[in-house]
Amino acid sequence: MASGEKWIVVAGAGSVGCYAGGCLALAGRQVVLLARPRIEAALRQGGLRISDLEGRDRLVKPEALGITADPAAALPQADVILVTVKSGATQEMAALIKAHARPDAIVVSLQTGVDNADRLRAGLGQRTVLAGMVPFNVVQSPDGELPLNIHRASDGKVMIEDGAGLAGLLDVEGFTVETRGDIKAVLWGKLLMNLNNALVALSGLALASELADRRWRMILASQIDEALRAMRACGIEPARIAGLRPALLPMVLRLPDWLFKLLARRMLAIDPQARSSMWDDLQRGRPTEIDDLQGAILRLAEKAGTPAPVVERVIALVHEAETGVRGSPGLAPELVSAAAGGRRSR
Repeated sequence: MASGEKWIVVAGAGSVGCYAGGCLALAGRQVVLLARPRIEAALRQGGLRISDLEGRDRLVKPEALGITADPAAALPQADVILVTVKSGATQEMAALIKAHARPDAIVVSLQTGVDNADRLRAGLGQRTVLAGMVPFNVVQSPDGELPLNIHRASDGKVMIEDGAGLAGLLDVEGFTVETRGDIKAVLWGKLLMNLNNALVALSGLALASELADRRWRMILASQIDEALRAMRACGIEPARIAGLRPALLPMVLRLPDWLFKLLARRMLAIDPQARSSMWDDLQRGRPTEIDDLQGAILRLAEKAGTPAPVVERVIALVHEAETGVRGSPGLAPELVSAAAGGRRSR
């Protein structure tokens, strides 16, 4: 699909959506951001600052973007709809797309988790829906800071399901896109590393600091062990992560700190201040995506009849944090390892 005058609507323009939309707009694409009123107001007032780990720092002026909080204003003009809402809002977004978008608009899920494209398909019938995966971490500036700054804090290529020739439209500077024929395997592979999101949220540590601490990596390795056991039992083969075969991940994560830092430089190429979106959700008092990350593994383990006590434990702790005082509980790794033993998650 040539870029031409194709209109791209980013449906759910939070951190990832604003970053994608900003890069596309800077490359001359026709972009409309469908955002919450808070973000809409910030963008109209100060524009959008897009920065990244490689040192690019670019400003998108308000007049270079279409910005609205009204689905009925954004969706009818879309040729391509990039869905970037949290997993819990997928069905609601599918209903909005069905009500307002043209039947020939191509829908691409750029969401966390393995099931969102299937949920969109269930709600959209015969429309074209493609799965996608965003590999990098994105950080949003604090409320009230203008212009709104969206910073890509790690690297990696966005991968989308092959089938609609979208790479030429979406592959732009700062937002590299490639198509994959094995997108389901890619999503399961990404899910293994996304099991770390909850540990960042529970610890309150920056992602690079948390991954540099073997005590936290041991918990992540145990979760991945449980996930791989369930995947094998269900015939799921995840794709490689950061160049590693998934089966090797637990072993690498359990290495001493000095050796891990030496061998896992690609995994540790992260902005020092980056945290996970789940941490941000706790800070803002919002529901997290724990039931679409660890929850997906727990459901698979229950189906396979394989144990997943560490995954179950982490789910319980995140649910406790969601209902407690706003923000990360700042747990030590020993508390995460020892807590909630034997309890069932909600």
